[in-house]
Amino acid sequence: MRIALASDHAGYTLKEELKRMLRDLGHEVRDFGTHSADQVDYPDFIVPAAEAVASAQCDRGIIIGGSGNGEAIVANKVPGVRCTLCWESYTARVAREHNDANVLSLGARVIGVDIAREAVRTWLDASFEGGRHQVRLDKVRAVEERYTGPRMKKSEPAR
Repeated sequence: MRIALASDHAGYTLKEELKRMLRDLGHEVRDFGTHSADQVDYPDFIVPAAEAVASAQCDRGIIIGGSGNGEAIVANKVPGVRCTLCWESYTARVAREHNDANVLSLGARVIGVDIAREAVRTWLDASFEGGRHQVRLDKVRAVEERYTGPRMKKSEPAR
């Protein structure tokens, strides 16, 4: 799977840990930065990663900040992105199964490395259930299109 990875300075160390794990699991990782723990503005790194997912250059994205809140907010400004902030495996699993989340946001100051690893593995292994959840996603897409206009093509479920 092609995974976009990005963080701010607070998420840098966790990003590097997850990057190693993802590569060890056989995933292709595209690191959008930041590339140090020096203070940065998260939109500069999160938006390009979210755009890579929305344009299908990457299959999924993982973004990391101190709390993960700001990162999730800005990622969700990119049409076609469904980013959820998760803090353990249960929220990560239902983010995929019920919401077809294609970007996962993590708070490095909220969860430890081991919990983050497990949440990421769970999220990557989970599949969208469709059915009643697809009906809800169609309504979410309609809201997005009301404010941004129709997308070039209907988005496919995340892989």
